[in-house]
Amino acid sequence: MNRIEKRMEELQNKNEKAFVTYMTAGLPDMEGTKALIKAQAEAGIDIIELGIPFSDPTADGPVIQDASYRSICKGTNLKGVFAAVEEVRKDCDVPLVFMMYYNTILYYGVDAFARKCAEVGVDGLIIPDLPKEEQFELVEALDNTENAPILIQLVAPVSADRIPMILENARGYVYCVSSMGVTGQAAHFHKNVRKYLENVKAVSGLKDTIDGCIVGTHFIELMEENNYDLDVAKEYIRTFKRELNA
Repeated sequence: MNRIEKRMEELQNKNEKAFVTYMTAGLPDMEGTKALIKAQAEAGIDIIELGIPFSDPTADGPVIQDASYRSICKGTNLKGVFAAVEEVRKDCDVPLVFMMYYNTILYYGVDAFARKCAEVGVDGLIIPDLPKEEQFELVEALDNTENAPILIQLVAPVSADRIPMILENARGYVYCVSSMGVTGQAAHFHKNVRKYLENVKAVSGLKDTIDGCIVGTHFIELMEENNYDLDVAKEYIRTFKRELNA
């Protein structure tokens, strides 16, 4: 059982929902990234999704695309993010998930990537452009690596017929896309979203109808507006978690 599974089990035992934030690695800079991870952990965040900047983030909305671009301009790369995570892990045990695009993994080398994730303490992977049918090489590399991160599956309302296949052997949590369109946009929630989530629950066995929520675009905007003030981040997380579980 890795950190994600342990945290989800703890929350389930307390009948609480998970609060997950998304942040772009390398912003405001790499030192600031490490500080923000630790600050969120201190505030009680359950899981942090750490976005690995990519030049063509097609699944992301304009705010995260812009954040990715600005981070790349600062020189952020996967090697630097690995080093930052390794440093953070010296005194921080918060579950960390890399959200990234598959080309970055291919360029690094699939087997080498799996080993490095295990070495520095990455707990999970979300790869929006890697369909289930193409996951075999990465899954094999993860399976052959001790303490490797778990691969978190994504499903969407349009995936209804594919959900059983996608969630076969799923671990951790299921990333449910509940609105049509790219992330962070003012897209409408799917009209049958509750039924869709109930179907996912029935197939996965991992979650309640809604086991938690992820905030990405708004969190990035909040940090940008407040010059990455760590006290602002902490207060936001404490307040959100309190209201989420009220």
